[in-house]
Formats: sequence, structure tokens, C-alpha cells
Amino acid sequence: MINALALVHWPLPKKKVVVTGAAGRTGELVFSALSKHSKFYPVGLVRTESDARKILKEVDGCGLENVWVCDVTKLDPNGENGLPKVLMDAEAMIICTSAKPKIKKRSLAKAVLKMPLKILKGEKAFNSKELQFGYDPGQHPEKVDYEGAITQIDLAKKLGISHVVLVSSMGGTNKDDFLNTLGKDKHGNGNGDILIWKRKAEKYLVESGLTYTIIHPGALRDTPGGVMDLKLDVDDKMMTEEGSRSISRCDVSRLCIASLTVSNSQNSSFDCVNAQVPAGSKPRCAEMALKEFLTEQPVYDYSEAYEYSI
Repeated sequence: MINALALVHWPLPKKKVVVTGAAGRTGELVFSALSKHSKFYPVGLVRTESDARKILKEVDGCGLENVWVCDVTKLDPNGENGLPKVLMDAEAMIICTSAKPKIKKRSLAKAVLKMPLKILKGEKAFNSKELQFGYDPGQHPEKVDYEGAITQIDLAKKLGISHVVLVSSMGGTNKDDFLNTLGKDKHGNGNGDILIWKRKAEKYLVESGLTYTIIHPGALRDTPGGVMDLKLDVDDKMMTEEGSRSISRCDVSRLCIASLTVSNSQNSSFDCVNAQVPAGSKPRCAEMALKEFLTEQPVYDYSEAYEYSI
């Protein structure tokens, strides 16, 4: 006798994925794409209630059960109150949090006031390198990109999560990268060194024992994804090569999801930028680009050669 139930195709349960920084420009793209994916059930971690209202409004199908309000700089995975039920049974985490530099208004005013004289001298009217940047109190790179990231990785361990995807940045092998000056004054004092702190967090993840995917995007652009090709490499080699050094945020979000679908527990750390599509070809999807990269098995250099003191 045939069991009729055996002939029924039961859908597999969706894999729960925690997305931190889910209200940010990249994080929201990741969260939104996961919410539409047939294999995943996202839970977004956001810093404020206004952030929660934002994604509840902007992401179709997002309900209160998909959002947890928590500042990662104050998160205690071992706190007395325990962990919220909404995070239980999560299988993966995508970390999209990052400190956000803000232009100091006084430096902007000075740069604008200099423009007429520079034009008269035949010089470039506006030099962005004259601008000074700062971070909100308690939201500087050491707090967010290092301590906050470590706390999130420890949270993943506490939850029994097996795979962590960390969105970082290209430039981590170069201590003199311009991004490291943001938050510092002309004497080099202040809360900067964002790429160095990000790299320290990456090393913590690499040594954590968890399966990891570390993504180093080039300069992030708010442009449509899937239009240009994807180029992946390691060790900031593309920073010195001809061609694009930027990438669509949408393509970064697709690489995050591809990391969950095609990695097969293979650890990887890679840089990524957009590239021109070869003549007569179509842009490779994120899954295809990542599969080809993983087949080559390149190894990102986390040796002491790129260790920088702060």
C-alpha cells in the first residue's frame, strides 16, 4: 500500500539568518533580498526604534517578528536577560554594521569659502581632502567595527550559528589608506583607523572556529546591481590595477546571499569590484562569480606583515 503522504512535496523549512545593520544602505538591501528568497527567513538587528520603523515601512512582508532593536556597541551576549526568542534557531549571520563618518560643518564652510579664490587662481575649486570628519559619540570605528563586530561574532557562537558573513572593506592591507584618516585631526589624533579596526575584527572571526565569508567591497555605489560584471581577488591587488575600484551595493548584497548558497562551508575572504562585461557576454551572477573564485581557492593574507599598531 502506498502512503499518500509520501507523495506530497513538503517545502523545506526556511533557514533563519540574522542581518545586523539591517537599516543601513547595504544591510537593508541584504535584508530585503533575503525576505524575498524562498530559502531564507531574515531577522534584522537595528540600532534604534526609528530604524525599526524604517525597515518595517520599506521592506515588503517585514513584521515586528523580523526585527530586533539593539545597539551592537552595548550588546552583551551573556547578559542576565538572555537572548530574545526571535534569534533562536538562527543558522547564519550577515554582519553589515559599520561606523559612519560625518563631515564636520566647520571644515565644509571653510572649503566653500575658499572656492572663489581658488577659481580666480585657476585651481580646483573644491578639494574633498580639506574636509574633516568625525563620528557620533560612542560610534567610532574601535567601538563599532572592532568591539561591536567581536560582540556579534560572540553572539553567533552563543546562538549556535555556524556561518558568519562579514561585510568589511578593501584597503585593509594599507595603513596609510585615506579612510584611516577619517575621524582624526591634522596631527593624526582622534578616533580613526577604520580599516585597521575592521581588519582586527576579521582576524578575530578567522580564528573563531566558525565558518566565515569576509567580503571586502571597493567604494560602494548606490547603483543597480547585475549590470556590470563582478571581479573578485585578494590582498587589495585591485587597488593598484587599472579599472574600476567601486561596486554596486546591490551586487554586494547579492554576494552576501551567494555566500550562504554556494560556499558549502568553505572559508573565504575576498575583495570585490564591478568590471566591464566582456564583449558578447552577459554579467555573471553573484553565485557564478563566487563559485569560480572558490574553485581557484585563493588565500587572503592575514599574516603579521599587515599588522598595524594603533
